[in-house]
Parts: sequence; C-alpha cells; structure tokens
Amino acid sequence: MSTRHSVKLNRELCVGCTNCIKRCPTEAIRVRDGKAQISDARCIDCGECIRACPHHAKSASMDSFEQLSAWPYKVALAAPSLYAQFGPPATRAKVLAALSTIGFDAVSEVAWGAEVVTANTARYLRESMDKAQGPLISSACPVVVRLIQMRYPNLLENLVPFDSPMEVTARQARADASRRTGLPPEKIGIFFISPCPAKRTAVHNPLAGMTSNVNGVIAISDAYPLILANLEKIESGKKDEKFEEMAGSVGVRWAYAGGEAIALQTERYLAVDGINNVIAILEEVENERLHDVDFIEANSCVGGCIGGPLTVANRFSAHARQRAFVAAAAAASEASATVSKKAQLPRLEPWAQLPGPNPAMQLDDDIIQALQKYEHMKKIVAELPGLDCGACGAPDCEALAEDIVKGEAVETDCIFKLKERIRSVAAQMVDLEHEMNRHVQQGGRDQDAARQ
Repeated sequence: MSTRHSVKLNRELCVGCTNCIKRCPTEAIRVRDGKAQISDARCIDCGECIRACPHHAKSASMDSFEQLSAWPYKVALAAPSLYAQFGPPATRAKVLAALSTIGFDAVSEVAWGAEVVTANTARYLRESMDKAQGPLISSACPVVVRLIQMRYPNLLENLVPFDSPMEVTARQARADASRRTGLPPEKIGIFFISPCPAKRTAVHNPLAGMTSNVNGVIAISDAYPLILANLEKIESGKKDEKFEEMAGSVGVRWAYAGGEAIALQTERYLAVDGINNVIAILEEVENERLHDVDFIEANSCVGGCIGGPLTVANRFSAHARQRAFVAAAAAASEASATVSKKAQLPRLEPWAQLPGPNPAMQLDDDIIQALQKYEHMKKIVAELPGLDCGACGAPDCEALAEDIVKGEAVETDCIFKLKERIRSVAAQMVDLEHEMNRHVQQGGRDQDAARQ
C-alpha cells in the first residue's frame, strides 16, 4: 500500500474523461493514452478527483481494521466530524462507546486536541499581533499546508506553528495508555478515524522534520457501519459513564467551517472552506490585499471536515447534527462543577522548523532557464485557441503550454492545432499533386514537340 499519497487511481476503471483534470487545484492530473495520470510531486491528496470521477476510478487508499491485530493495545482517535454522522437518539458518549467495541481498547477525542491547539493559537496570536507578516493561517488542514508549500511558499511563515489536533491527541493518548497499562509506548497502536485521505498522507508522509504519533488512519466511511451496528446495541445500555471526561464545545465545533476561528476571541478572523475559495483567499494574502484580518481558518473541504470525501452523512444535515452536539457539550460544561485533567490544557512547543517549499510547479531549477521557458510558454499560449476544452489531456491551454516546454507534450496534442496541421499537410499534398500533374503535362508537350 502506497504511503506517499492516499489518493489512488484504478486505471481499469478510468475511461480518460476530463472531469478530474478540471477539478484538481494543483493541475496534478493529465490524461495520456486514454488514461489519467497523477503527478506524485503535485498531488496534495485533497480528494477533489474522488468527488469528480463519475466512474469511481479515483479512491482513497486508507489503513484497514486488519492492521489492529499487530498491536497489543489499540487506541482510536475520534475526529469531531465523526459524531455528525449519527443522528438522534445517538449521543456523543454512545458514539464513542460504540467505537470502542469495534476492535479498540480505548478511545480518545480529537476534540480535546482541538481545544489545546485553540488555546495555544489564541496565545500565539496575541503575542504575534505586532508582527507585520500578515494574517496567521491555520495549519490544521494538511491539504492547505501542502497547497501553501507548492503554490504560496512565501506564506509558510504565516502558518500556525503547532501540531494538528490529531497529533496532539495522539501524543497524549499514547502516554495515558502506557501509564494505564504498563506497556511501552511503542507497543500501543494509535488509529485516527478520519474524514479525509489527506490525514493518512500526513501520518505516513509527514512534513519535513516531523514524525507522526499516529500509526494508522481509518476512513470514517469504513468505520461507520460497524459503529452503527454496535450503537443500536448500546442505546439501552449504560456505557456513558466510560466517557465522563469529555471535550468541551470549543473542540467539538472544529468539525465545521468557522469552528476553529470562533474560539479565538477575535473578530478579525476569516473562515474559508472549499479548495478553490481557499486559493482565492491565499492569492489575496500573497498580494497583500488582506489587511483587516488577523487569522484565517482555511478548510479544503466545503463545509469543513464534515464535508470530507470519506464521510457518510450529507454535509448540511451533518452541520445541523454537529450544532446539537456543540450545544450539548456546552450545557454539560456548565453543569459540571469539577475540573478534569483534560481541562488543564498543556502549552505546546512551536515547530522546530517550518515546512519547506515544494518546487513541483517550477519550470526549471535554474532561474535563467525557468524564465526562458516561461517566455516560451507564453508564446505557445498565445498561439493556442484558448478554449480550455481539456481534449489535449491537460486542464487548460496554459497547462498544455507548460507541458510542451517541459518536453512532456507536443503542440499537436491540441486537436485544433492538429486539425491545422492536417489541413496544412493536405494543402501541401494538393499543391504537390498539382505540381506533379503540371510536370506530367509539360513532359507530354515536350514529347509531342520532339516527334514533330
């Protein structure tokens, strides 16, 4: 199973249509010889091609429940978006209890890690208010981080320099399980129940200089039927007590767009969801046109994590359900008179180093060569029809021009240029035929003249 990327292509199912190449935000897909090809260097595992492919040729390569058997003790990490997959009468505690019965020895809420990151981000935001580097950008969505690495490397310094809630929770869960069981930390398997394939990539192919505390990532869509079957058994039971110490409303709200930003106690924030909308906002930040915002919450998926490609519930109904879970968490916090250990949020250490840029979109490593190729590319674009039809296998004419200057395509891959070439060759053939006929006729006249 590949670990570099979690989005995979089934060539047998691919019919060579252009749906995926039009939706990929980093132009990582081309259609060559009738089949799609995904560039490893450019793919950011956003899952847009999974949504776009009507033939199901794109899918997510995730970890499986079979891998649990390799670990003496297994801990499940429940993403905040997991709760929204289940409607009433399910409660958050019952969802967690049902999750614990499908092969795990313990369950931890990633919503707690979200609360930790929120508290540390709020502090960091206050301390960095005087810096003139532009708005702080959330680093919780791995797709957004990889997008910035590739298309907006100048904004890497704007990222929140803390581990994601998944990693924060995993680190704490491993320590708690080791202390509780007496097992060494390396004997404890940590598995995240994820709404998107990008989380698996973040675990198995982490950012530069980082090591993940998670051992596997299982899709919510794979866990859902198992949880649902056990949830029905738990409805009449009394297993809620197992999860008395639960995350508060701040972390649960992270499941949908705006949930992270709302808790930062600032009105100068912007919450954007959907990869194309994220790109539009990052363009504004890079061009220094966004001066009235201190923090940007950016979610690759429309609606936030509840809109992830590996979720089950419709994102609109999931949003309504999640609001109910948030309200219940807020009410429980108000009713509780005790302060649990999870209320004592730890202080996080910033990253030792920022993620580095990804040069996948550079035309050449040599700046002079890159500039020359860019000028050549612009000339090619000017000669192309500008219809962006995708028939060439590239998403638009500019992408085809880029492929041409890189030596990965030729001008006649454009069907319009191919037609022009065919017409030109046909005209040349007609002219040649006329010239040959003229010579034959002239030869005949010369022979007649000689006989006379």
